[in-house]
Amino acid sequence: MDSEDKIVLNDATVAPTNEAPSRTKGKRGGNRTRRDGGNKEQRSDRVESDWAEKVIQVSRVTKVVKGGKKLSFRAVVAVGNGRGQVGVGVGKAAEVIGAIQKAITDGRKSLIDIPLIGTTIPHPITGKLGSSRVLMKPASNGTGIIAGGAARAIIELSGISDVLTKSLGSRCPLNVARATIDGLKRLRTFEHAARLRNISIKQMLV
Repeated sequence: MDSEDKIVLNDATVAPTNEAPSRTKGKRGGNRTRRDGGNKEQRSDRVESDWAEKVIQVSRVTKVVKGGKKLSFRAVVAVGNGRGQVGVGVGKAAEVIGAIQKAITDGRKSLIDIPLIGTTIPHPITGKLGSSRVLMKPASNGTGIIAGGAARAIIELSGISDVLTKSLGSRCPLNVARATIDGLKRLRTFEHAARLRNISIKQMLV
């Protein structure tokens, strides 16, 4: 009986020593997964860092309801990656931060691709929305962005660094922003125009 008791005691004493290494291995494995996860987070941060946002306007709006007036905020935000993609979003919320976040989400859903020739646009164009018009013309290298207000914020985020613009008509920031997007969306290159007409570029130049 004494010998059997010793065996049981020995098994009991050995068991913890066998479990200890497995726990340490689990911890080491967990550290490895955390490191890999951290790398994935860093990669996602790098991808997200390419996008930038600029708040064009934050205004307070009032809605008349049965119980009285309901106050909220409206935010107009431009979103772009500086490489030919840009969008404008509008968001409303009871707080300014919530309105801006909704506007950013809306702006990323309405991105447009802009054809660029070097650092400028391919040809002059006028964007229109309502009573707002925005005239945009190509410029030589080193000219910079000659624009102001909502048009400047959108052009900077789109990646255009040389352009001449003039805002005509209404100066409402939201209408000017959407008129700028309308003009940028209708830009065409020679290659694109030739494909639409099913002709060659030489025939376009004749």
